[in-house]
Amino acid sequence: MASVTFQGKELQLEGPLPKVGDKAPDFVLTSNSLEPVTLKDFAGKTLALVTVPSLDTPVCDVEARHFNEEAAKLSDNVRIVVVSRDLPFAQARWCGAANIRNVQTLSDYLERDFGKRYGVAIEKLGLLARAIFVVDAKGILTYGQLVPEVTHEPDYAAAIEAIKKAAK
Repeated sequence: MASVTFQGKELQLEGPLPKVGDKAPDFVLTSNSLEPVTLKDFAGKTLALVTVPSLDTPVCDVEARHFNEEAAKLSDNVRIVVVSRDLPFAQARWCGAANIRNVQTLSDYLERDFGKRYGVAIEKLGLLARAIFVVDAKGILTYGQLVPEVTHEPDYAAAIEAIKKAAK
């Protein structure tokens, strides 16, 4: 199992990180309307799964806004999903306040299996680590980025390049 730091303190992650080249692990997440969403709902699309601890924190807010801007520039065959364990109601409120229209927010609050299937669950905190996974239209994981320090932003340029490459 991998680990990350949070304000310099090491924390173990639950579950194995999926490997690039493998079939992306399936999941059940909850939409802002409390409907279940699975990997199959994105079949035939390039999918970027952006995991964040909480949209109500400054770094997560900046990251989600950044991906919202980038999503507007990408093909219609690309979906960017921001995943956290925030309640769906909080995600919907945040999206409205931040005028988020180009990314979808989904919650791992109910099933809590996404974090373990993707190896980003920080169970000690009940949060997800900051990471980005890109899944191509065939369901294969083509890119993974685990941010070593939870309070740091990801490498946006590398992630966007990976999304564009997978969408070709």
